[in-house]
Amino acid sequence: MSAKHAAILLLPFALAACAGSEESRGIAYTDDRGVANQPYPANYRAEILAFMKTYLNDPVGVRDAVMAEPVQRTVGGRLRYVSCLRFAARDSGGSYQEARERAVLYVDGRLDRVIDNPGEPCAGAVYAPFPDLGKMTR
Repeated sequence: MSAKHAAILLLPFALAACAGSEESRGIAYTDDRGVANQPYPANYRAEILAFMKTYLNDPVGVRDAVMAEPVQRTVGGRLRYVSCLRFAARDSGGSYQEARERAVLYVDGRLDRVIDNPGEPCAGAVYAPFPDLGKMTR
């Protein structure tokens, strides 16, 4: 048997070994393991404003915006910095929705995702006015 045929026969076993490894839990773009040494998100305010411009259907005229400074919380079994927001935005018809809470999660000091109606991650959050969110333009 040639080396080529042997490699073809052994390839499925090698791929199966890779599929069952500890690293097969999904695609990760960072080397994050959920440990306590996550860096503090130094530019969190600017990142939130930039993200909200694309996240909201109408970012103009957001009302009652308040935000809590980032604190470390365990979310999904991983330690993350979480900043909580509460604000009232306009819906697609132009009328204001009721103020809702959102959690902003950071990985490696950068905004990773936003969770609507977060519950536990924002429990006990200490809010302060966030007027910059209300000053956004398109």
